[in-house]
Amino acid sequence: MTSANDNSLSLKQLVLLFIGFIFALLGYLNAVPDFKWLPSIGVIRAVDLHPTVLAAGLSISFLFISRFTRRPSDIAITCFNALLVIIGFYALWSFNVEVTVVEEVGLFFFDEFHAWMTIIACVIILYFCWRIWGIPLATVGGLAMLYFFFGEHLPGIFGHAGMDFTQDTPAELWYNTGDGVMGNILAILINTVFPFIIMGAVLEGTGGGGSMIKLSFHAMRRFRGGPAHAAILASSLFGTISGSAVSNVVGTGVITIPMIKRRGFRPAFAGGVEATASTGGQIMPPIMGAAALVMADFISVDYLVIIIAAIVPALAYYASLFTTVIFESRSLGVETGKDEEIEPINMQDWINLILVVVPISIVVIALIAGFSAAGSAMIALTCLLLLSFLNPEMRKQPMRVVKSFAKGGITFGRLLMAISTVGIIIAVLGATGLPLEFAKVINSSAVNNLLIALIFASMAALVLGMGMPTLPAYLTIVIILGPSLTSLGLSDLTAHFFVFYFGVASAITPPVAMAAFAAASISGGGPIGTAVQATRIGIVIFAVPFLFAFNPVMLIVPEAGGEWSLSAFLYLIVRLAALIYMLATATSRFDHSRMRIWEAVLRVLAGLALIHPDILISGSALAVSAGLVVAHHFIHKRHQSTT
Repeated sequence: MTSANDNSLSLKQLVLLFIGFIFALLGYLNAVPDFKWLPSIGVIRAVDLHPTVLAAGLSISFLFISRFTRRPSDIAITCFNALLVIIGFYALWSFNVEVTVVEEVGLFFFDEFHAWMTIIACVIILYFCWRIWGIPLATVGGLAMLYFFFGEHLPGIFGHAGMDFTQDTPAELWYNTGDGVMGNILAILINTVFPFIIMGAVLEGTGGGGSMIKLSFHAMRRFRGGPAHAAILASSLFGTISGSAVSNVVGTGVITIPMIKRRGFRPAFAGGVEATASTGGQIMPPIMGAAALVMADFISVDYLVIIIAAIVPALAYYASLFTTVIFESRSLGVETGKDEEIEPINMQDWINLILVVVPISIVVIALIAGFSAAGSAMIALTCLLLLSFLNPEMRKQPMRVVKSFAKGGITFGRLLMAISTVGIIIAVLGATGLPLEFAKVINSSAVNNLLIALIFASMAALVLGMGMPTLPAYLTIVIILGPSLTSLGLSDLTAHFFVFYFGVASAITPPVAMAAFAAASISGGGPIGTAVQATRIGIVIFAVPFLFAFNPVMLIVPEAGGEWSLSAFLYLIVRLAALIYMLATATSRFDHSRMRIWEAVLRVLAGLALIHPDILISGSALAVSAGLVVAHHFIHKRHQSTT
């Protein structure tokens, strides 16, 4: 029995890797149009490509969640999953046929069959989303569908004009090539994000990530918080490509968290450091996970603009993590480790670092040279595939490179279930006009006060983003809240960055903090306790969006709005440094010595006042901050002299 199960499971993995490889090859070749002299599949029409890609995603999802054993329950569930996939294939074929007719003839009338087919297809997507990504996102998608059909009976702003079941259901949700499931969001994912997903998978599987962690540990071994600092450094570099806070935690945390605990930090703090560092990878340029690519397409700006705008906020966030670890180390009396078992660095580790540095550099250079984001990723991925054989392990086992490439296809196939669910949500919101009504409510509640509107938006973003991967969270939040923020004067870029940051922050915010929960499973610190520690350590991620919303000079680029000047920028950097110091010491309740609660509260208030754009208020806050630090140091020295 065991042998049979093992064989069936290995066959499942083989088939999954094969489909993943073919799928990844499709995504790789789809980026070729940037190179006119190479053969390309980019000429495939969207009406053909989109259902093909989603069919591959359904196949991968089916294999991923199904158990091919002889247990009756597994057989029944697998048969049920297979039936859903077959029906899903038919719905995709129906999309191809009917939309082709619409494009060629220009006139088409839906009937009840198309309406029921739409409902069944959407339910199938929600089912696979639930099985792969959990309850939260699938629940939001299900509520969106219920709202589409029954929202006309709701009171106030939630009520809409009602939908015609036969015509509106298929036209808005399934057969819509604009805002529908098979529309623009899916196109952005296929044409822009896919190559980066593959590149992240190849990077993870070819040795670059492991060597990067080892080098980070050696670089930080002389610091008090050595392993914690190393986790921050390694996770920031790895997370920018991986695009997933949870996978980043799992990939690096199994190494970093035990070493942080051995240095003397509490389990919850060790998990919190890894969770915050891994989460911050999503905001670290130049890759920033997949969401930055989508943002560039969404607001029609050059990808380089996104990279430049992200630099200062991301560096500020990671500087705050380093600073918090320093004061936590002082508070606990942690000393520099002398006898830690750190595997020595060898020449191969430096060679493996090429696998990280070169692809990222190529992406930036190619973007500057005028290539599209997908074309840049294709060049970088091609070089990475070739460079991976610098690692002797890859030369001994070249199939590891192939498997890594295939895992990129598998990852994207699973991501498609989440993105398709977001497609359902976007289609419903577009058809009902709820975001515009929501914007009106925020505007009226805020009485044209940007601060109140931003507070409402940040709280809503944290709630909407809980339990979701970064990309679906960002898309869901920005569709709902984006119009509210731009109507109060924020530029599109600033508004998108604001909700993006809070979508990212939701991964460490209780009660549903996915990155913190993943770290807690490794550290043993308790899920909620780890989430609380992660929120404390990463508190600057909640302050930075308000800082650049009121001071768009922080984002550097003209698209952020307002006038940019060097003096204003330098003054902002001074305030930013003071903000980091104030919040890091206040949340640790330690500077040179233990603080009382009132002193920590004053530091928080002074730090938050630094955000204000008025120079009188921010200047006064800067003076108060300096006074608090000087007073603390004076009291500390006097205490030392009397003991």
